[in-house]
Amino acid sequence: MAKRDRKASSDVNDDLVVDDVAQSDSAELRPSGKRSARGRRGAGSATAVAERTAESAATDTGVSRNPFVRIWTFLKQVVSEMRKVVWPTRNEMVNYVIAVFAFVVVVTAFIAGLDIGFAKLTLLVFG
Repeated sequence: MAKRDRKASSDVNDDLVVDDVAQSDSAELRPSGKRSARGRRGAGSATAVAERTAESAATDTGVSRNPFVRIWTFLKQVVSEMRKVVWPTRNEMVNYVIAVFAFVVVVTAFIAGLDIGFAKLTLLVFG
């Protein structure tokens, strides 16, 4: 346990009882993550979540129905996502390929052994 955790656990007040969560202020129930703070950063940007989703749904319907534009947009998004990928180095790739080939050889040998064994067993039984 880290020092800060031990210090924090000693400051806990176990006598506190929460009876009615419904009566507490609605601002206390809002999530405190990054996304919830986005709407509150600007001075006049305090819109409700329902209003924001309605606005985004209204703008989504105005998207071009041209299939070539949609394909071009998709390809641009694919390229931008592929730039975010962490690609392996040449040495890592060689190691991965060797490991995969070794695994395939081992599994193939195991299955071939089972096949030959069952074939001989079948010949002995039905012979």
